[in-house]
Amino acid sequence: MIEDGTGLFTIGELARATGLTVRTIRYWSDAGVLHPVTRSSGGYRLYDAESVARLELIRTLRELGLGLADVRKVVSGEKDVASVAAAHVAALDAQIRSLRVTRAVLSTVARRGSTAEEMTLMNKLARLSAAERRRIMEEFVEEMFHGLDTVDPDIRERMRNTAVNLPDDPTPEQVDAWVELAELVRDPEFRAQMRKAAEFNADGRAHDTPAGTSLWFAQRLVQLAGEARERGIDPATPEAEAILRDLLGDADWAAVLERLESTENDRLARYRELLTALKGGPRGPVHREEFAWVAAALRARTGG
Repeated sequence: MIEDGTGLFTIGELARATGLTVRTIRYWSDAGVLHPVTRSSGGYRLYDAESVARLELIRTLRELGLGLADVRKVVSGEKDVASVAAAHVAALDAQIRSLRVTRAVLSTVARRGSTAEEMTLMNKLARLSAAERRRIMEEFVEEMFHGLDTVDPDIRERMRNTAVNLPDDPTPEQVDAWVELAELVRDPEFRAQMRKAAEFNADGRAHDTPAGTSLWFAQRLVQLAGEARERGIDPATPEAEAILRDLLGDADWAAVLERLESTENDRLARYRELLTALKGGPRGPVHREEFAWVAAALRARTGG
């Protein structure tokens, strides 16, 4: 405080009183967020005790990340702290979502050892809007089910919506899952696999064919194949053939093998895992080994 009885501070004294640098106080003063109350006869800026309190408010707002324009509105009384804070929270939320996407993309690039071109594609896929995600899934579902009149309409609609509705605050794992899923459903080979699986399921629905389609059959397959694997039964042995007869009866084994290879392969299993990851739920058992055992046992007897 200058010793002239006025109770005013120079910038240097204000800096010592607040712990801020002279340069910072001068910058805020030049930016219009801290006005001097007067000037000395030599033209130096002078501040009063209220300026000390105002500086504390400015410092707090700046430490919380508010820009000088918002700080100026709060200090001038143009806006209250609550409304500015609410707007800043919304901006921070958007930044956090963007950072999550960035982190997920970079994590995927590091894990895969991706090229610059692949990284660019992943970044674009991760930042798609909900409308753009819906368009990708609608194209995929349309190609998968086109002309299959016996497919349940509810299944079509669920498939369109499942991967579209990313949470407002997705985890890095969910963003990563969406990137991989978007790449998968745009792959022509995978689309052809899904189309074939849809044709098999539509045919089974039309002709009430249980083998390879019903929940009961899948549960029975997992049970019998799981027991066979635990006992160490080789798929090519006569003992395995007895298990197949118990499971399939008089069904056409070659047709069942074709159905299994179309509806229970690794890429379809991965597709289901990605959908589960997007929903944020616990990952259930996929039973890849059990289906692979039955497929191997069928190949050993059909030449498939």
